[in-house]
Amino acid sequence: MLQFISHYTEKYSYIDSVRMALQGGCKWIQLRMKDASDDEVKSVALEAQKLCKEAGATFIIDDRVELVRAIGADGVHLGLNDMPIADARQILGSNFIIGGTANTFADVRAHYEAGANYIGCGPFRFTTTKQKLSPILGFEGYKNIIQQMHQHSINIPIVAIGGITAADIPSIMQTGVTGIALSSTILRAENPVSEMKRVLEVLSFKS
Repeated sequence: MLQFISHYTEKYSYIDSVRMALQGGCKWIQLRMKDASDDEVKSVALEAQKLCKEAGATFIIDDRVELVRAIGADGVHLGLNDMPIADARQILGSNFIIGGTANTFADVRAHYEAGANYIGCGPFRFTTTKQKLSPILGFEGYKNIIQQMHQHSINIPIVAIGGITAADIPSIMQTGVTGIALSSTILRAENPVSEMKRVLEVLSFKS
């Protein structure tokens, strides 16, 4: 399971980043535009959604529950300071995917009990793409969280996120997480499409 989180750089727009991730074979896109207005997000979201449909990819929007419902995106991702997952589930019903950000086992358990479909768990290491960073988890942090999940019979996909590179993936996957989320490591590569293909090969998800 590989998620790509859209970002813009000096070279690439949000749509550029989505398009390149899809061209590289990614099948799960999250549109994340934290500081943009609703209108800005909506126009980009409609274009990104079209690209994802053409590529047969899942399309998730960060934080904008009402927009997800309005345009019929596949789901929403909610950070620790966004709308509570239980509230989003009431608005969206059971047909939409809801993901939640977690930094601790307590976060994971709360999201699981509130009806989340997956957890974005991190950060693995320091990352510049996120403000107000939670404490760094590293390999041991993931192992501890997965171990506690087993002890409490909590079964929900855990996606590792935060400063992850292709070289980190084999070791991170050995901690028991379900998947990886990437942004900067793709966009900073000399050829983002080739880098996405390489990452998918490392994950042994042949695109």
